[in-house]
Amino acid sequence: LWQTLTALLIDKMADGNNSLSVWDNAAENVKPLFVRQAIPMVWDFCEQTSASRARGAFLSGVEAACKVVDHMRTAAHGLTQQADATEHPLPDEAAGIWFTDPPYYDAIPYADLSDFFLVWLKRSLPNHPLVRQYLNPGNPLSPKAGEAVQDSTKLNEGTPKTSEWFEKKMAEAFSEGRRVLKEDGIGSVVFAHKTTEGWEALLSGIITGGWTITASWPIATEQPNRMRAHGSATLATSVHLVCRPRAAVAAIGDWSSVLREMPTRVGDWMERLQREGVKGADLVFACVGPALEIFSRYSAVETPAGDKVKLPEYLEKVWETVARTALSQVLSTAEAQARNGALGALEEDARLTALFLWTLQSSGSEAGNGDEGETDDGSAGARQKKGYRMPYDVARRFAQPLGIHLDEWKTRIIDIDKDAVRLLPVSERRRQLFGAAGASALADEIEANATASPQLSLFPETESPAKPRGSKGRRTARSNQSGELTARWEATTLDRVHSAMLFQDSGRSQALSALIQSEQEKGPDFLRLANALSALYPGGSHEKRLLDAMLLAVPR
Repeated sequence: LWQTLTALLIDKMADGNNSLSVWDNAAENVKPLFVRQAIPMVWDFCEQTSASRARGAFLSGVEAACKVVDHMRTAAHGLTQQADATEHPLPDEAAGIWFTDPPYYDAIPYADLSDFFLVWLKRSLPNHPLVRQYLNPGNPLSPKAGEAVQDSTKLNEGTPKTSEWFEKKMAEAFSEGRRVLKEDGIGSVVFAHKTTEGWEALLSGIITGGWTITASWPIATEQPNRMRAHGSATLATSVHLVCRPRAAVAAIGDWSSVLREMPTRVGDWMERLQREGVKGADLVFACVGPALEIFSRYSAVETPAGDKVKLPEYLEKVWETVARTALSQVLSTAEAQARNGALGALEEDARLTALFLWTLQSSGSEAGNGDEGETDDGSAGARQKKGYRMPYDVARRFAQPLGIHLDEWKTRIIDIDKDAVRLLPVSERRRQLFGAAGASALADEIEANATASPQLSLFPETESPAKPRGSKGRRTARSNQSGELTARWEATTLDRVHSAMLFQDSGRSQALSALIQSEQEKGPDFLRLANALSALYPGGSHEKRLLDAMLLAVPR
């Protein structure tokens, strides 16, 4: 990088340009190289001095390398050998442990990234065999054809690398690992991908390859303060799936028995991991292992009609169980069992928000405040809209079994952009809830009628022709003078909590007190939801500060 920057600087200065802005221009020329390679560079932080001993500085890296070299003198020694994972050089049942960190589906273009660094390694190790393909020494770059990634733009012997191709490749690799492992051996598979498609492809390969998953342990491997983790449901851990060779002749499982056993197994594992500080997205994916222990012990699982149950169908039940268990913990059993506007449960938007924030939690530390972030193209300086983000697929897998349809809440409490779902910040709902007049106008109205019970006239600008909907918290129909059906949003408990937070943000304490008193007279839902959200929002976030300050105004 510095060689390139220096070359660009010298070139610019040769043209008579000796201003400091040359460095900015040089950085802008080099930056696209890193953006294309998916390297998250931050261009607005100066580097630490080389004499610093802070973490990440030059000397700390040298010291860490020296410690490794020092420990290697007394460590066990072994042999390394390059080989195709689907054609292992070891004989049958030769190993007691089989450990692998497989490709993460479509997340990382490994071969392309290798090429980026390979050109620099060749300058340091010219003509060294380690920087040549062992199967094709004449190829100056990394191997591409057999690379196990999901990327339909790449071909393997004329076949696009689709998700089906990736699953088949994974099954071949796991089957080969099963062959070289002793019957009493143990396998461990590391995975930290957070899309359900990636997990399904991996798990399908494990089961097809002849393995039984016996445990699932999340181990902290990621920096909790890395830029990628701020405001999104990234994993702070890598999940280590512990596997055993499945018997050559395994029984056929009964679908109803598997479904009865799975919720108890998942619930017990969730409780254990939560006691050990695992939460959020890390907890979700760590619960997949125990659930798969039940499914993968059989050669196949069949329904009473004799139909074979596919893995994706079973995983849908797993996501649903995790979602319902989470809701029962953060809200109540009623919310966990509810579909749509069931009696005794909060509305869909409250359940969706609570589940979103619960999944956002990080095992390493509190999540970022979600205020800003890089744009999807990774360009420096540009910022995303505010709000916490989650992959659309993860949000859908949790919401759909609970009867929550994401598209119905788009622009109301969430925004769907490309493959991500963004939870709208409370500040972004100000005009939606109060209209152009803002919170002050409604606060004035409430304070002017202090003796009357305040009625929140929310969504003043949302009236438009639409079909009526009857579920609680959804659009409700009414007729105007011409008899034409129009629709307006009926305020939900979450809407009223957000309105109170905006009153708090505007400093309208009198209106806030009147609103809280009115909500207390109606029932416990308002304060129950406010307290739950306060516990779910990341520490230090603006929303949590508003909720905590608002709750202090509640009469004791």
